[in-house]
This record gives sequence, C-alpha cells and structure tokens, in this order.
Amino acid sequence: MIVSLDMHEMNRIKWIDYQSLMACIETGIVGKDLDAKLAKLGLCMGHEPDSSEFSTLGGWIATRASGMKKNVYGNIEDILVTAKMVTPLGTVEKGCNVPRISAGPDINQMILGSEGTLGVVTEAVVKLRPLPEVRKYGSIVFPDFESGVACLREITKQKCAPASIRLVDNMQFQFGQVLKPEGHSQWEEWIDAAKKWYVTQYKGFEVEKMVAATLLFEGSAQDVPIQEKKVYSIATKFGGLAGGEENGKRGYFLTYMIAYIRDFGFNYYLIAESFETSCPWANVLNLCTKVKERIVQACKEHGIKFTPFVSCRVTQTYDVGACIYFYFAFIYRGLKDPLHTYMDIEHEAREEVLKNGGSISHHHGIGKLRKRWMKQTQSPVGMEMLKGLKKTVDPNNIFGSQNLVDNE
Repeated sequence: MIVSLDMHEMNRIKWIDYQSLMACIETGIVGKDLDAKLAKLGLCMGHEPDSSEFSTLGGWIATRASGMKKNVYGNIEDILVTAKMVTPLGTVEKGCNVPRISAGPDINQMILGSEGTLGVVTEAVVKLRPLPEVRKYGSIVFPDFESGVACLREITKQKCAPASIRLVDNMQFQFGQVLKPEGHSQWEEWIDAAKKWYVTQYKGFEVEKMVAATLLFEGSAQDVPIQEKKVYSIATKFGGLAGGEENGKRGYFLTYMIAYIRDFGFNYYLIAESFETSCPWANVLNLCTKVKERIVQACKEHGIKFTPFVSCRVTQTYDVGACIYFYFAFIYRGLKDPLHTYMDIEHEAREEVLKNGGSISHHHGIGKLRKRWMKQTQSPVGMEMLKGLKKTVDPNNIFGSQNLVDNE
C-alpha cells in the first residue's frame, strides 16, 4: 500500500519575530503563496526556485533546494533556522531558535536533503528580510561561452555578484531570441535591428558563438547602482556588452516558461527535460563540452534521426565552483519506447558528468532515479551511516520508501 500525504492545508504563518526577523511557517505552503503573504507584511524569504509556483517549503527542505537569488539570500540550508519533523519515533526539533549552536552534529543537516525518508517536516523557522527597495534586471552579451564563464568567475572572486546571475550558452541564447514576443512597434524593431548590427557588425560577435548573462539586482537604492557599475565594469574586461534591462527581465522569466514549453512540445513528438550538476570552476568548460558531446553521440547510437537540442547554462556561482543546468530534447517520432530512450541517454550524460568532476545533483536530489550513483557520491562508510540513520529512525520503512538509500 502507498499513502500520499497532501499538506497543502498546512499553509499558515504561525508567528513572526519582527525584531529577530524570523518566522515559523507550516511547510505545506506553496512558494508563490508564501511570497505573497510575506510581501503584504513588507518582508521576504528570498528563496525563489524555478518551481516556486508549485513547490513547497517542506519540499525545499526535503530536497536541499536552491533558489535563483541565492547570492543574496542563500540556499535553503542558509535560510533555515530549525525544522520540526514527525518520525515513527516521535518529533525531532531543536529546543531553541538561535543563529548558531555547537551541540554535536547539526540535526537540521540530517533533515535537509532527507527526501522524506525519515519523516514529515511539518514546521520550519526561517530567516526573513525586508523587501528590497530596488529590484532591477540587466543583461550582458559575451562573444563566447568561455568569456562569459571567466567573467562570472571574476565577479564571484570580487564578491559583487547580483542576487541572480545566469549565463546561457549559444544554443539557449538563440532559443531565447526565437521566443521574443511579436507585436513590437516599427520603432522598437528598428532599435533591435540597430543593436544587432552594432553587436555583430561593429563589435564582431559571431551569431553562432555569442552568449548572454541575465542579471537581477536587489538591494537598497544606494547600493544597487554601485553594484551595477562594478559588475558591468568587470564584464567589459572579458569583452562583455550591456544588453539592456528588458532582455534581462525576459531571460530571467524564461526559466519559469521552460516547463510549459516542454509540455507543449509533447504534442509535436518532442520529449525534453533538464538535469543539473555542480563542479569546480576548473571543470566547468570541459564538463559542459563533454556532456553535450556525449548526449549528441548517444542520440545517434539510439537511432534518433534528427539533431537533438542540447544546451546548458551556469545558474549559480560559488567561491569554488558553479551549478550547471543542462537542457536536452529530441524528436521521438518513429521510436518504439521514447521514454526509456530518453532515460538511457540521460543516464549516459550523468556518467559523463561524474567522469568530469561533477556532482550527481546540485539541488534536485536523488529520489529513486539517481540512486544508482549514490555509491559514487558517498564512500562505503558514508553509505552505511545513511542506512543506519534510516534504520534507526524508520525501522519499518514507512516514509519515503526506496528514496535515497535502500532500507536493507
């Protein structure tokens, strides 16, 4: 028997500590609803994953999620103060809501990323921020992907990254251009043509190589202009050109559209999905190249007649590395089993990711589909620790059956 637990009615903000800027929130609340409730109070949590209109606070904690604005607000593990989790042995929660505590291994870290295998997270105390005074989009066009990656690395080194900075490769850049809305005035079309001439003819950017970064700045009216100036100044050293606020905004919200475009594609024999990884800066370029090459080759070997859509973007940056998102689609007309064909090719791509120094997941988690690679991710002792925790807390394997680790 399988029981599905619907927590959508557990969506209350139970209390807010305005002086400490903390709130206790039930974890069934959906991201967009949480944002709306907090915004009415002049507050925000700042966690903005691509799935924000569907995913929940509990889901973010259970999968160790990351948001598009993590440069300012942090990932979910940075936002979480403490969590309450109901297990077969009873309730797990800390006795105090403090910024940091040295009292043995952090139980929060055992709950984060546990993917429902230990119990149900019912409440969370999280950090809040006042709503930013300024929210401004921007974009930068680079002559090639290598220049863009080098620029993102330098911005990260100089500690001036905006709330969000995402670099798309050439394939995704061209895809975004195709999706520009119709209905522009003749003047706007003329301006777009002039910009294209300037970039391609005067600056010499090649259409088949150029890439773009989308930016989102959030902060005070005093700090944002200073940050903008520094970021754009760094970009010029890597051949980058400011691409305008409207392009930045369109590129930022393209992220939310991709899942809908994927579903629309099913009607036209197009199967598509995304997967992500994280790797050191030294591996970023090679990993992107090798994984895309592996996917193209695998498509040929599986009898896919048409050239697949294979694209990547650098979505989150860190001191030592970055998160890379891959988008992969192909026309499945004529294939007997397109779903398993897709899964086989994606498995080959993941093998290539691990071969080139990447992680099995940056924020999507393991679940059942990626469990086969856990032994390459954790040492044998680490795997036994995870199994031991599962056996102790949930000896009858009630929760999250077969996720993450086997309860042998």
